[in-house]
Amino acid sequence: MARLRGAWYGLVMAGGLGFGLIGERRPFGNDMLAHPLVVYFATVALGLLILRVVLGRPVPEVIPERVLVAGCLSGAIAFLVGNFISAHMMAGQMPQ
Repeated sequence: MARLRGAWYGLVMAGGLGFGLIGERRPFGNDMLAHPLVVYFATVALGLLILRVVLGRPVPEVIPERVLVAGCLSGAIAFLVGNFISAHMMAGQMPQ
């Protein structure tokens, strides 16, 4: 159980950081639903649905609700950190 919680935190934070790093480029388009943060949370939701089907049990029985919420919040913070890093790295590379 603790191993799955650790994997949950690690995956959402790595995913948030990755989506944040590509967020400045808007690779999915300029539409509101194509914003990298929205696509990130859609990917997280899809992952939880797949976990539900594979295990055949409700996700909160495997990963408690507080851990799910804390993982989503830490993933959002990791997205902002990645976006901050990307914005500052891109600012140094843009011609003046």
